[in-house]
Amino acid sequence: MQTANDIRAKFLSYFGENGHEVVASSPLVPRNDPTLMFTNAGMVQFKNVFTGQEKRDYARAATSQKCVRAGGKHNDLDNVGYTARHHTFFEMLGNFSFGDYFKEQAIEHAWTLITKEYGLAKDKLLVTVYHDDHEAAGYWKKIAGLPEDRIIRIATSDNFWSMGDTGPCGPCSEIFYDHGDKIWGGPPGSADQDGDRFIEIWNLVFMQFEQMAGGERVSLPRPSIDTGMGLERLSAVLQGKHDNYDVDLMRSLIEASAHASNSDPDGPHKVSHRVIADHLRSSAFLIADGVLPSNEGRGYVLRRIMRRAMRHAHIIGAREPLLWKLFPALDAQMGKAYPELGRAGALITETLKLEETRFKQLLDRGLKLLGDESGKLGDKGVLPGNVAFTLYDTYGFPLDLTQDVLREQGKSVDLDGFNTSMEAQRAKARAAWAGSGDAATDKIWFELREKVGATEFLGYDTEAAEGQIVAIVVDGQPVVEAKGGNVTIIVNQTPFYGESGGQQGDTGTIQGASGSVAVADTTKKLGDLFIHTGVLTGSVKVGEAVALTVDNVRRSKIRANHSATHLLHEALRRVLGEHVTQKGSLVAPERLRFDIAQPRPITAEEIRTVERSVNARIRLNSEVTTRLMTPEKAIEEGAMALFGEKYGEEVRVVAMGFEDESVKGRYSVELCGGTHVRRTGDIGAFKILSESAVAAGVRRIEAITGEAVLDYVDGEEALLGQAASTLKVATNDLPTRLATLIEDRKRLERELLEARKQLASGGGGAGASAVQEIAGTKFLARRLDGVPARELKGMVDQMKKDLGSGIVAVAAVDEGKVSLVVGVTEDLMAKISAVDLVRTGAEIVGGKGGGGRPDMAQAGGADPEQIEAALAAMAKLTESRLAN
Repeated sequence: MQTANDIRAKFLSYFGENGHEVVASSPLVPRNDPTLMFTNAGMVQFKNVFTGQEKRDYARAATSQKCVRAGGKHNDLDNVGYTARHHTFFEMLGNFSFGDYFKEQAIEHAWTLITKEYGLAKDKLLVTVYHDDHEAAGYWKKIAGLPEDRIIRIATSDNFWSMGDTGPCGPCSEIFYDHGDKIWGGPPGSADQDGDRFIEIWNLVFMQFEQMAGGERVSLPRPSIDTGMGLERLSAVLQGKHDNYDVDLMRSLIEASAHASNSDPDGPHKVSHRVIADHLRSSAFLIADGVLPSNEGRGYVLRRIMRRAMRHAHIIGAREPLLWKLFPALDAQMGKAYPELGRAGALITETLKLEETRFKQLLDRGLKLLGDESGKLGDKGVLPGNVAFTLYDTYGFPLDLTQDVLREQGKSVDLDGFNTSMEAQRAKARAAWAGSGDAATDKIWFELREKVGATEFLGYDTEAAEGQIVAIVVDGQPVVEAKGGNVTIIVNQTPFYGESGGQQGDTGTIQGASGSVAVADTTKKLGDLFIHTGVLTGSVKVGEAVALTVDNVRRSKIRANHSATHLLHEALRRVLGEHVTQKGSLVAPERLRFDIAQPRPITAEEIRTVERSVNARIRLNSEVTTRLMTPEKAIEEGAMALFGEKYGEEVRVVAMGFEDESVKGRYSVELCGGTHVRRTGDIGAFKILSESAVAAGVRRIEAITGEAVLDYVDGEEALLGQAASTLKVATNDLPTRLATLIEDRKRLERELLEARKQLASGGGGAGASAVQEIAGTKFLARRLDGVPARELKGMVDQMKKDLGSGIVAVAAVDEGKVSLVVGVTEDLMAKISAVDLVRTGAEIVGGKGGGGRPDMAQAGGADPEQIEAALAAMAKLTESRLAN
């Protein structure tokens, strides 16, 4: 038997051997089509290639594209489990030609692959063509040898594909498999075509026209090919099954569900096992591609899918969370083809377990309420809308889950009543907001959030995506169109990170058809409304599709600094103690700043130890992983909550760093909503620049990473080289040379000071001439520039001893400041005080006051030009006092 994995591999290898680039599946969240909730066909990732907006280095491609149809116009959710071929998740095999080969070669490839490689019997196959596509019909006759009665011409839009009201379009040709007359149904185009006998397995789209706005259809200069073949349908045919859920891939998941719940896979709960198998695939792949359950947008659709599966697990009788236990079976089947499953395994299982645990807590109460209310309705009643709203608002039941339960009973919901209750709740929220005190500044964001909904953040996985403008704000007012100048843009989905948790918001560009915005900042309002602020060149309109591109270089530096902050936090706790907690942070492209609770300065040796620890984890190059938990569970398991962060019911838990080479336990585990590197090695290197106090008991560390460390080291080396060159020594000899120079300078300063003291005290005969006699008393006045103020008192004491009896007044100028010191010998203190004398001098040199004792006083001033006048004034006061 050809397994689903064999079939997928054979498809890709066939086209790879025939000149096609085998391209990996794109994510389920479309980055190039903001109108789609999820990727729903193989051609989505090539849309811009087909329209000519994007060029690639290959003209042929083949993919196995993961697809989800569970929201928007492509929604198969309600039928899943009850039919043979409806899925929320499926794989689309496709080959593509971008202006290279066309109809003849596409038909030849399809026929060769199906009949020769896969070995399907030719007499079991028939095809359809668009009714006027005689060219395609001729190729089917020529290549496949099909007779006219097995080439069915269809005149409806079923066999004519278009990208939209305008743009590329063209006829289709579908390949059908005949399951035989034991199954009811007729060929396509017949009255019985809705039966299950004839099943479409492959659709070939011949993209040869462009639909113009006026209704005209013109030929494309480079016709292209887009094909799609469902792996599940093809597997059913090749494995001799009529039901997609009987193929090996789906059967393995159904049996895993039955085994885990100790029930019969084909018994009374057959439908439930099928729902669980399908929804497990959707949930796991959506989580792997960055979608997490929420109450908005894609996250809401994921939650609906998960909760539908979880209700069926409840129906089977599972009393403990079930879905997370089935992930290993899914990974075993599909992990090789889609390695993102394995990489996100911890996140997937944690999210499934968390969501089901929470849902089970609500389910019993909600189902009891629903059962009580539905029991009042009779056989075919309608549940009041306010009851359905209570289930939604209080018990977390999505509306469609309530409808799903009631549908099984032949009942429905009053949708108008539900919507009335929903609007009443919104009115209360508006009233509460108006009284919150924030209305004056943020009322506009509240109104826009209500109108346009949350912004879908794609930035964990990509830095470029397409979005659709849902609001434009100019000068504080919403506008439909903006032309040039400062502008604020809100889109339905964005790769731009909005500033929060210390991490700065992204910058970059938003490019539209007629204008572009240079985004200078991105912020978040009300928790999930992303505001892009910048300068517009040209014009943009609400409803317009735009390309959003984050500044990659800046984001990469921010990611490195943010991840380094986590490693730094843990290293500080290990080196300084568990009292270390974060008190604030800044994650910018050029540096990181980290404030911690720490009662004393961090020593140089501790800084070195922290640096070494962080760099050791960087070199170990561990993967940075993300899980989803409740805040309580995360903190219970050792995750650190970040200062100032507001956490909801579910949080991202980021883990990074190995303990060491031999122990692979995680080094840092924190609650964090920011963006991070893929592996710790992407940080490059880490260097602490400074450590300082910012408040009582709070220390601040500033650090750099990556290329900034290299720049820092280069700068330090340049300074060392310059110093070594100036001193004419090798760099290694700098410490010894500097120590010698410092010692020489100290010796010279001591010798100079001694010389000045000698000079001041009359050494060399100069001092004697400075002594005056006033009223029979010796008075020594001297100016000593360059002598440090701290040395003056000692010098005055020595001069007093040398005089025996008398008064000494010394003035010095050091670094532009005047210092005055006056000494009076003990025998004169009854007649005159040193304090009075120094204050008289201080007034003249621009100082105030002065102080000390009667025998020794000191003062300062700012005017060196008045020193001689100050000394003269002190002499005059001496004469006045002694004369009396």
